[in-house]
Amino acid sequence: MTLLHTPLDALHRELGAKMVPFAGYDMPVQYPSGIIKEHLHTRAGAGLFDVSHMGQLIVEGAGSAALLESLVPVDIAGLGLHRQTYALFTNEQGGVCDDLIITRWDAERFFLVVNAACKTQDIAHLRAHLSGQTLTVLEQQALLALQGPAAREVMASLCPAASRLVFMQGCPASIDGIEVYITCSGYTGEDGFEISVPATAAATLARRLLAFDQVQPIGLGARDSLRLEAGLCLYGHELNTMIDPVQAGLMWSISKARRADGARAGGFPGASVILQRMIDKPPLCRVGLRVEGKRPVREGQSVLDESGRTVGQICSAGYGASVGGPIAMAYIERELGETGTRLQVAVRDVQVPVTVTALPLSPQRYYRG
Repeated sequence: MTLLHTPLDALHRELGAKMVPFAGYDMPVQYPSGIIKEHLHTRAGAGLFDVSHMGQLIVEGAGSAALLESLVPVDIAGLGLHRQTYALFTNEQGGVCDDLIITRWDAERFFLVVNAACKTQDIAHLRAHLSGQTLTVLEQQALLALQGPAAREVMASLCPAASRLVFMQGCPASIDGIEVYITCSGYTGEDGFEISVPATAAATLARRLLAFDQVQPIGLGARDSLRLEAGLCLYGHELNTMIDPVQAGLMWSISKARRADGARAGGFPGASVILQRMIDKPPLCRVGLRVEGKRPVREGQSVLDESGRTVGQICSAGYGASVGGPIAMAYIERELGETGTRLQVAVRDVQVPVTVTALPLSPQRYYRG
């Protein structure tokens, strides 16, 4: 299969990145400093991520808010101008087809960012439900993420207006004459920004950001370990078409207005299933796990109770550089999901002790003003 390249491909190679296939793209998994140092730098300074492989879309025209509300369990009608919300495309069985971010650009104009691996199906899904609205795929836009406690200081030097944004708020802006759209968002658990920039200017902007002493390039490896510590779901791991939002611990993503007693209750795919599960509670729940010792656990491995009975499965795992050891997220039987519960993970012929831990495993530090 021929891999696609982001507009920063040449820069990644110049910086010595190790490139790997990911969601159909050739992407940097790490740079010469390595995943652990990149992870720790993002927690202490500011990391620059290329997330241009993700899909950037505009849905606009009369009825766009209602269209989106028919597809996600979110209060789109009440979303403020230049405010964004996390959303889920659900199916009729209550499962999740993708998670995405929706930003209101105007009364009936919305900016969507969808996952790279799902963007083709997401575009088809949206197009199948259009009823006079327009869907535009921003194929000539790149997307950069500047993440970490120093990100706001860097942004203040480049674009003071953007540096005043709070979490899940955006604004159109200009950096060195480059017209961009900046949001206070990201997927590391840190304060930071995502910058939608014309592909032709992406490398120029990336070099400008990397010129700051606080900023280093960060690859997919550290992006994954950062989001794992932050307790954030990754589609295809914690989320799929068989896992509902309640099981995933994402009840907060179902807006009050769309719940059973809300002003616009239901009306999204799988609403009856999901709203009932909010009452009944699914048999499994998502938890964090701290691993005793240094032996790593892996996605797909079985979680056992102290008698050796299988009670769940690992959905994401890795080394948590900020917490100093192997960590994981898993779906386990709900009654075992109390923080402090001791379990085991079957790693070949060894049972590795683990402890159920509250999520996030590393504190989220979003700036809320």
